[in-house]
Amino acid sequence: MRTEDVLAATAVGVWEWDDVRGVATTDAVSAELLGLPPTRATFPEATLRARFHVEDWTAAQRAIGLARTEGRVGEAELRVVDREGAVLRTVRLRFRTPRGEPAPDPSPPGDLLGTISEVSPALPPPPESDWDERRAREAFVLDTGRALSEVATVEEAVRVLGGLAMPGFAPDAVVLVGRGGGWLVYPTGAAGAGGRGGAGGAGGPRFLVPLDARHPAAEALRAGRAVYLPSPGEYRRRYPDVWAAPHGTRRRAWAYLPLVVAGRTIGVWLAAFGHEVPFTIVERSTLSTIARMLAQALARISLADTERELTADLQHTMRPPPTPSVPGMWVAARYVPTGGGLQVGGDWYDVIPLPTGRVALVIGDVQGHDVRAAAVMAQLRIALRAYASEGHHPDAVLSRASRFLAALTAGTAGDPDAPDDDARFATCLYVEVDPPSGTLVVARAGHLDPAMVLQDGTVVTRPTVGGLPLGLLPQSDYPTTRLVLQPGETLLMCTDGLLEAGGRDVDAGWGRLRKAVAGLSDLRLDDLADTLVETVYVPPPRRTTPPLADVNRDDIALLLLRRPPADRTRPAGDAPVRRGVLTIAQSEPARVSDARRQLGALLHDWTDPERVHGAMLMLSEAVTNVLTHTDGDALLVAEISGRRGERLLRVEVSDPSDELPHPREPGELASSGRGLLLMRSLADAWGWSPRGVGKTTWFELGEEPPDSGG
Repeated sequence: MRTEDVLAATAVGVWEWDDVRGVATTDAVSAELLGLPPTRATFPEATLRARFHVEDWTAAQRAIGLARTEGRVGEAELRVVDREGAVLRTVRLRFRTPRGEPAPDPSPPGDLLGTISEVSPALPPPPESDWDERRAREAFVLDTGRALSEVATVEEAVRVLGGLAMPGFAPDAVVLVGRGGGWLVYPTGAAGAGGRGGAGGAGGPRFLVPLDARHPAAEALRAGRAVYLPSPGEYRRRYPDVWAAPHGTRRRAWAYLPLVVAGRTIGVWLAAFGHEVPFTIVERSTLSTIARMLAQALARISLADTERELTADLQHTMRPPPTPSVPGMWVAARYVPTGGGLQVGGDWYDVIPLPTGRVALVIGDVQGHDVRAAAVMAQLRIALRAYASEGHHPDAVLSRASRFLAALTAGTAGDPDAPDDDARFATCLYVEVDPPSGTLVVARAGHLDPAMVLQDGTVVTRPTVGGLPLGLLPQSDYPTTRLVLQPGETLLMCTDGLLEAGGRDVDAGWGRLRKAVAGLSDLRLDDLADTLVETVYVPPPRRTTPPLADVNRDDIALLLLRRPPADRTRPAGDAPVRRGVLTIAQSEPARVSDARRQLGALLHDWTDPERVHGAMLMLSEAVTNVLTHTDGDALLVAEISGRRGERLLRVEVSDPSDELPHPREPGELASSGRGLLLMRSLADAWGWSPRGVGKTTWFELGEEPPDSGG
């Protein structure tokens, strides 16, 4: 007689569960007990779930999961209901995985076999006390999961485990056992009092256990299933060789649970108890659930530690020395990773000694904030350093770097049809510095303009000509701009992460920096760098808005270069001299507006807006006269000196022409000839004087003290 016939004669049905397809196959007896047509058939999961009481189905799922994990026979009792929810009968399910082995993750088809039989009478509703215990246990699991999701180190995970207070029973001590090579490192983390066999203290000694040893932790790791020892007698019977270690402690029950992530066992969690524990199915289910959450937390911690180590190595490898030097000048630099994920992205800076004795300052930003951006940045930085070290002019350095980046990210160098899925571009600001004279030759590739921080803390941007970002067009040109760093001034170069924090625009970012350093006279260079970076992290006073870094998604790179002041001894009470220098070529009349903006920045704290407006109007007229009536470029020098409230502005506009200005009286309809009349009416003093080649037109304007009242 067949086994199936014997089972059918005793009203016991057989079923098979296919977890991948989500279906179950039942024989005729099983189908009849479930209220389905009495024939062998395959049903989807939804059909079967509709035949069971929802509370019993949830409990059965826990029992099935535990049976799969431990590879043992599981059992559950469920109420079968009709379409209206009325209870028809109570059935008992018994089940196990094929061959009794723990199911891998994910489970294969047909990974659960079982029987079903009727139990009489139907299960009564659970008493109120059982409901309270169930709610408490569910709340405990949810709270433990929340705590484990927030831990950042193994020590924090151990503290969470050490504070567990499970409904009905609580571990007296816990231990995390890790694997290293062919050994178990026992323990790697512990909480609670006791000796080796229980859970040694957090600072207790460690010892090694071979993976093939007859030890409960090694067995849990090898088999991938939990080992429960409800009493000392059970421990002594199953593991007599290692019973001596726990025998000297006050532990009375032990649970060794494997920590499995993506099918790989990374360690073992030992929960030890000061009293004997029967380890019911509910208690085992709770422990298994916590073990799964703990394994995920430990895997996340390990990944974060690896990532931090990787990014630290990347930062150390990719950045220049922490204190780059320029002969005769002072340098300060900062790099701050503010985005999520990797702590190094596409931002970089560099200080490169040149064969001519000059020094090149470079700052740039590769598109993106990922491993690819960091790799491209490293290669581009090396290429820029190589081109600069060969002695090329700044425009030639950027042109070569653009061709290099275009070929690098196109996939196939020199092939215009190569796929550009990984194409990247980069912005860059390259400044060649002549330390003795303070001359700066600036080449810009789609990057932010540089700025000057004057001795009294005034921040003035220096507009420069530039070209497209590197890598967009291999044959791009990069015109240069010549600036002069005056004694006491500081060159400021940064990436957009410093200005566009919090989604603000560039102008708002410059305004934030100006407010942060306004009036900070003779600030140390390192202090100035820290002050600029802190504007991103420190919220404004008396404001409830969060720091801009909370919503910032870009890195910050900052490079400062200061030329030492020529005169370090200044009379008490005197403010540092503010000075601005700008050259406007005949082919660039649009830069007159840049000159006005720079003069407005120098006069940012003058109290009379009408005098500021008059100064910019006279400046426009003087520069326009040079561009209109001569064939040369205009050199602008603006200087403010004196104490606050008594300061004097002197503006000089020089050109190479020897022809002196001719004051005249224009008619009412004349379109020119009013420039000198404006100076005569608006300036406190004005004039012109010849120089070696050409002449200089100048005007002076005094600051009127603010109205003192009434």
